[in-house]
Amino acid sequence: RLYTRNQIDELDELLEKMLRTVLKIMEENIETYMPGFTHLQKAQPVTLAHHMGAYFEMFKRDRSRLFDIRNRMNNCPLGSGALAGTTYPLDRELTASLMGFDNGPTLNSMDGVSDRDYLIELLSAMSTIMMHLSRFSEEVIIWNSNEYQFVDIDDAYSTGSSIMPQKKNPDIAELVRGKTGRVYGALVSLLTTMKGL
Repeated sequence: RLYTRNQIDELDELLEKMLRTVLKIMEENIETYMPGFTHLQKAQPVTLAHHMGAYFEMFKRDRSRLFDIRNRMNNCPLGSGALAGTTYPLDRELTASLMGFDNGPTLNSMDGVSDRDYLIELLSAMSTIMMHLSRFSEEVIIWNSNEYQFVDIDDAYSTGSSIMPQKKNPDIAELVRGKTGRVYGALVSLLTTMKGL
């Protein structure tokens, strides 16, 4: 739980940085007009600020989910023993407080040692974050194509083709999309493991 709590805090910091970056793009592009698309077809004119605002809202919800998970899992299982508590004279309220578990100790020792709901929730939230990142990456890939030419990805984040030097492959966005499946797989794996315990 301590490790997971720290990881949630790190994820939250990264999402906060992303939100600041997206907000900066929005502020700089209030009057940058572009076509809005539905079904990959031009639909209505929008601003880049409005388009990026959709991602701002997605990542804002992602932060909210992390906050909820952190709060819900912030109970201390210390003193639960292997199953039915311990004979050691522990002050569970004190140890929970000293370790920053704001919700105090877990109330049931069996649940305290077997609960992995918070990990399932975290992997679910991470899957949603990755889905949002994958959606954004897909747009970057499309926008980088010769057909759209909305963005020009820096050479540091792309590669050329070995036989077609005119190509600029959006590697970083493609890697993000590919890694999304690994996060989904981790969620399904844990759910499958937990159903049998």
